[in-house]
Amino acid sequence: MDILKILEEMTQINSPSGNEDEIRKYILSKISEYCDEIDTDAMGNIIAHRTGGGKKIMFAAHMDEIGVIAASADDNGFIYFSPVGGLNTRNLVNLRVRFTNGTAGVIGAKEAAFKDKPSVDKLYIDIGAKNKTEAEKKATVGDCAAFEGGFIKSGDTVISKALDNRAGCAVIMKAMSEIKESKNDLYFVFTVQEEVGLRGAKTAAFAIEPDIAVAVDVTDTGDTPDAPVMAVEMGKGAAIKVMDRSIICDADVRTKMIETAKKNKIPYQLEIMTDGGTDAGAIHLTRAGIKTGGVSIPTRYIHSPSETASADDIKSCAELIYNLAITEW
Repeated sequence: MDILKILEEMTQINSPSGNEDEIRKYILSKISEYCDEIDTDAMGNIIAHRTGGGKKIMFAAHMDEIGVIAASADDNGFIYFSPVGGLNTRNLVNLRVRFTNGTAGVIGAKEAAFKDKPSVDKLYIDIGAKNKTEAEKKATVGDCAAFEGGFIKSGDTVISKALDNRAGCAVIMKAMSEIKESKNDLYFVFTVQEEVGLRGAKTAAFAIEPDIAVAVDVTDTGDTPDAPVMAVEMGKGAAIKVMDRSIICDADVRTKMIETAKKNKIPYQLEIMTDGGTDAGAIHLTRAGIKTGGVSIPTRYIHSPSETASADDIKSCAELIYNLAITEW
C-alpha cells in the first residue's frame, strides 16, 4: 500500500464531523482484504477486526475533519454558519469551502471584523447567490462544508487540508496492510466526530472493551518561529504521547512503545501537548478504564487548509503501529 497515495486521495475527500459517509466509503474499499470482519456501528465508526489470541488491542484514528455548518441565509443570499470543531476565526477570512452537496463558497467578513479577531457572527459564506431563496436551494440549514486545500508534496514535506486526521487513518491502513500474522487480537477503528468531542471513540471502545488501546492523531510542533515551547519537531520521527489536555498516557503502554521503537530502530520523540486532546482521552475513561497510549504525527498549522507534515514521520508512525500490532504484550 502506497501510504502517500492514499493520503492524497483521502485528504481531498470532504467529510466534516457528522458527515463521514464519503471518507468511510473510501476506507472500507481499501481495508477489506486486510481483516477478518468489518462492522460499521450505529455512530458510523468503522471497526475492522483481525482475530487472534493474546491481548485485545485497539488502534484508533478519527476520519472526520473540521468544517462549518450552515445556520441561516440573509436576504442577499449570504450564508451564516456555526463551526464544526475548533476554528481560529482570524484565519478563516477569504478561505474557500465546499459543502458536501458540492456547493462552493468563500468565507467573507463584515468590514469592521478585519481589524480584530472576528467572532463567527461577523463572518459569512458567499456562494454567489442573489437572494435568500436561491441561497437556501444551494445550502440549507444543517448542510456542512469542509475547507478546500490541495495536496502538495515537496521533498519530504506534505501540505494539505485534513492531514488531521487522514494522516492517522493512512498510518493505520498501512500498518494493517503489512501484517501477516500477529499474537494479538486486533481491532482497527476509524472513528467519527472526534473534532466535536471524541464521540465515536467512546462508543467504539465501550463495544470492544480492549485490554490496550492506541490512538493515532496529529500533534502540534514547537519548531516554528515564536511557537509555544514544545519538544516535538517535524522530521524527528513518530511522537509517542506522554500527555495532553485529555489524558496522561498509561506508563506501561508508553514504555512498550519506546522499547518497540528502539528495538526496530524507528525514529521517535516524546510528546506533551498542552492544548487539545485526542481519541485517547475518551478511550481511557471507557467502562472501568482502558490502558491507553498515543502515537502522533508532528504537524504544523493544524486546523488550517495548509497542514504540514513530514512524509518520513508519517512512515515512521506506520512502522511503529505495525510493530506494536505484532508484538506480544
